Amino acid sequence: MNKVVNLTLLCALLGLSAHANAYDAKLANSYHEQFSQATGKTVGKDIGLISAEGFVKQLQQKSDVMAIDIRTPEERQVFGLAVKDQLNISLNELFSPENLAKIPTDKPVVIVCKSGARAMAAGTALRQLGYGNVKVLKGGFNKLSSYVGPNIAK
Repeated sequence: MNKVVNLTLLCALLGLSAHANAYDAKLANSYHEQFSQATGKTVGKDIGLISAEGFVKQLQQKSDVMAIDIRTPEERQVFGLAVKDQLNISLNELFSPENLAKIPTDKPVVIVCKSGARAMAAGTALRQLGYGNVKVLKGGFNKLSSYVGPNIAK
């Protein structure tokens, strides 16, 4: 009986250790390359963040920038962006071939969501796919709406 229990435990431990070491080494290396320079005071910039202030300045300077709102259609019904060049593509639809084809590679692109969490995931994935021009609005609409006020809207 003890031999059966010991053999079962050994098999379970081997199975767990094999699972713990099973990962995509090529993908891990690409993430290492993407994030290895993200240190010190420039870490936000290095991982593709743009502040609400930086985003508003780009818009005020009439920079050629595209914004992509990845919130759900229900969220966008409440409020949204009023930017000249924008796309509304929910996160769950962003990575379809048709929607990826809509994302420019020749100008800055800012990904926006409510808090920045979904945008960070989307931005990281897009940069992995080769969209090095993609930034994420740090803090999302929450931060943007607290930054923008009567003194900014000109």
